[in-house]
Amino acid sequence: MIMEKYIELAKSLGASNVVAVTPDEIVFDSRSLLKCMFGCSDWGKGCTCPSRAGALSPGEYEEMLRRYKTVLIIHSTDKKIAQKASYEVECEAYLDGDALAFSMSDCAICADCAGRSDIACRNVKMARPAFHSVGIDVFSTVRRLGLPLNALRDEREVQNWYAAVWIN
Repeated sequence: MIMEKYIELAKSLGASNVVAVTPDEIVFDSRSLLKCMFGCSDWGKGCTCPSRAGALSPGEYEEMLRRYKTVLIIHSTDKKIAQKASYEVECEAYLDGDALAFSMSDCAICADCAGRSDIACRNVKMARPAFHSVGIDVFSTVRRLGLPLNALRDEREVQNWYAAVWIN
């Protein structure tokens, strides 16, 4: 019953699809970090980047994340909507008594990440790591769920953005 509440909340905030799964349905593969290291202009700069000092390893993230009971996968073609929906669901789950609810999404809060200027995150309460940056194969995970995600051949193609909320 409560998952339906969270699904409806995410949809009311603009999410296109929301699917509830178990952590066993998430494909963990530390090789996803290679795409961060080689190909992302934020590597070594972004405030939620796995290259930042003190960041956990993909194995450490996996160990923690597998302890949750449910993962809500949130899909949108708008990065900001995916992030806002996941964060708002995290907050609602927290208010409902799940003190360890945790959202993940590509950060879209600031137009220019403070990390690129070597300064502290301006939105540390809302910023969260992205799936791939913690060792999750987003492509394999969402394809297993029948959700859309393809490599773009042209920047004008519609992008699919994914966020998640880990719930007890």
